[in-house]
Amino acid sequence: MDLLQNLALGFQTASTLWNLLFCFIGVLLGTLIGVLPGIGATATIAMLLPITFQIGDPVGALIMLAGIYYGAQYGGSTTAILINMPGESSSAVTALDGYQMARKGRAGAALATAAIGSFVAGTVATGLVALFAPPLTAIALKFGAAEYFSLMIVGLVSSVALAHGSVVKAIAMVIIGLLLGLVGTDIYSGTPRFTFGIREYADGLNFVALAVGVFGIAEILRNLETDRTREVIVAKVSGLMPTRDELRRMVAPVLRGTALGSALGVLPGGGAILASFASYTLEKRVADNPSEFGQGAIQGVAGPESANNAGAQTSFIPMLTLGIPANPVMALMIGAMIIQGIVPGPNVAAEQPALFWGIIASMWIGNLMLVILNLPLIGLWVKLLTIPYYILFPIIMAFCSIGVYSVNSNVYDLFFVAFAGLAGYVFAKLRCEPAPLLLGFVLGPLLEENLRRAMILSRGDPTTFFTRPISAILLLIALAVLVVVFLPAVRRKREEVFVEEA
Repeated sequence: MDLLQNLALGFQTASTLWNLLFCFIGVLLGTLIGVLPGIGATATIAMLLPITFQIGDPVGALIMLAGIYYGAQYGGSTTAILINMPGESSSAVTALDGYQMARKGRAGAALATAAIGSFVAGTVATGLVALFAPPLTAIALKFGAAEYFSLMIVGLVSSVALAHGSVVKAIAMVIIGLLLGLVGTDIYSGTPRFTFGIREYADGLNFVALAVGVFGIAEILRNLETDRTREVIVAKVSGLMPTRDELRRMVAPVLRGTALGSALGVLPGGGAILASFASYTLEKRVADNPSEFGQGAIQGVAGPESANNAGAQTSFIPMLTLGIPANPVMALMIGAMIIQGIVPGPNVAAEQPALFWGIIASMWIGNLMLVILNLPLIGLWVKLLTIPYYILFPIIMAFCSIGVYSVNSNVYDLFFVAFAGLAGYVFAKLRCEPAPLLLGFVLGPLLEENLRRAMILSRGDPTTFFTRPISAILLLIALAVLVVVFLPAVRRKREEVFVEEA
């Protein structure tokens, strides 16, 4: 009964005129940046964080950012199918069979399959978020400082585990993020640290500036270096309705992909990407004729698209209930909550139920909007694909600079954006993923605060982290994950995947 009442509150909140407008703007922008290869949801949300500072209502701001995230999963499939260039990394698998379907004149059916699978997965995932968020929140409310410290260690270790490439480099990125999070004023003594005499950094480095630089500016520099010619396989998309046989063959992959994506999306690091690859592998194994895959098999579109959308939405569960980001986008969402004066964590559900349930309800509304929007606007997305990137990037950089400056009206933030952008570009050249850095930056201050609080409460006894059962279990989980990551076979597999994606 409580669940129904909470959902009613959520739909009442999400259905207001302003929140519907913000949801529409979010999914439309998400589809747009998903369609335009090389921008990405993470970079876009980082660029739009300053706008959320100007929006008075935190519910509308967070609904818009959430819409951008799962909307990009829809849009990424369009470019993967039409030009064999995934707009989102999670749509890379869709290109394998979706593009082949387009070459055979079945682009419309491939796009419709992606939209239907994404809507079904999004609906199920929204229900799972609503079902599992309250009990997880109730458990999290019992956590003390030691448990929170251990939980954040699990989050950081998991981000290292699910990052691609070198384990050592991923750990180094986490440490850099943690060190950047130390800049500012000591929370207990009030003494400035690592500010190098710059008073503007007394409150710490600007999260928006770091995110925009490492993801937005760095991504622009990479795209300028590797800009590719976009050749659309079809000028006009027709035949959007799959045949009866295609509908029959896509039912099971959609259900399997939804289940797989829902489970993997909760994991820190990049559940949507992992889910789409896992779904494709699963479909190929259970198929009666695996040789069809790579030649235009509809199962190769239905399964991964359902998985990545389900994974994108269930990644909200740890963010909403525990205040722990499952991926860089969720870290940005937490940053947006902090900008709005909201302390992330389990108290959000109790103190601001309209915000908590409004975001959950908006996911279903947003998925419905995406189905209605995407298929009729295919012609527009095809035309947008012909816009040269040299026209887009100056506009993007101008909005980035204006947005970052508008947050604090601090010119040092613009210098930091430039520095972070160059650093992000260098990290990409060194094959270091920036996602663990951002997670370290977000969790660093909270990690330090809970570490020091736990030590104060235990009167300096470090065994408190091992004598408290929940804390000890979490630390054992973190240790087990770290041991698995360093296994030779796992390390080789990470390197292979990273080389393939690069």
